[in-house]
Amino acid sequence: MGVVYGLIIVIVILGLVLISASARVVNQFERGVVFRLGRVTSTPRGPGLALITPFVDKLVKVNMQIITLPVPAQDGITRDNVTVRVDAVVYYKVVDPERVAVDVQDYRSAIAQVAQTSLRSIIGKSDLDDLLSNRERLNEGLELMIDSPALGWGVHIDRVEIKDVALPESMKRSMSRQAEAERERRARVITADGELQASTKLSQAAKAMSATPAALQLRLLQTVVEVAAEKNSTLVLPFPVELLRFLEHNTPAEAPRADTVKSDEPEVSMTDEEPVDVPEPLSIEPSGSPELASFLKSLASPDLGTS
Repeated sequence: MGVVYGLIIVIVILGLVLISASARVVNQFERGVVFRLGRVTSTPRGPGLALITPFVDKLVKVNMQIITLPVPAQDGITRDNVTVRVDAVVYYKVVDPERVAVDVQDYRSAIAQVAQTSLRSIIGKSDLDDLLSNRERLNEGLELMIDSPALGWGVHIDRVEIKDVALPESMKRSMSRQAEAERERRARVITADGELQASTKLSQAAKAMSATPAALQLRLLQTVVEVAAEKNSTLVLPFPVELLRFLEHNTPAEAPRADTVKSDEPEVSMTDEEPVDVPEPLSIEPSGSPELASFLKSLASPDLGTS
């Protein structure tokens, strides 16, 4: 009986070893490729418990999830001869686990190398402005360049994104000066446009006021009110130019001064008792209202004293 019990125990142990060697668990996000004596046997095994022949079959699990691959920063020269440093990120997933297990030794490393070379190539074919402002088109081109060889390995490139474009400090300063000059140009254009529109409106207002002279006086009074509202201590009023011209036409020319005439006669000193000739007041006969006439006479006839 002891021998029989020993054989039963040995058989049970061998059965457990065989079951453990033949049973494999495949996760939901994985697929299992079975190699029997080095050859792919059937379709990939789905998720769950997969039984294989011990010591004959080999199960290779392939991850079917989307994988994120950061591409190291690559130095390159753009088409317009600017040195830049660009990095990117690649999102891809396996669509054919059998080809991934058979056609390529390490598909992760292969995708990384293709991504780096494609990124350098896209840098050399693009301008700096495209790298900074037209990244969508560059992302699509980079995706096509990486996806072309990856499809042969059973891998699909889901998307590619350029993360950052590093520029030299000298280029950053040049771009800053260019942007500042562009903003200044726009400001000047806007200011000039505003002045043009304002001059057009002022011209129209001048034509309207020329038809009604009283409007100009009303505008002057309104300006005085606006200035006085700010509690200023000094108020400047415009003096009519027509009044100055009237005074200029009606004032006789001044006689030459005695000290400017050269003479051989000796100078005579004047005493306090000597009389001084006082010029006659200027007579102005303006036309218009009596108040304006009295005002002009008061301006034209100053009070002259004796020296």
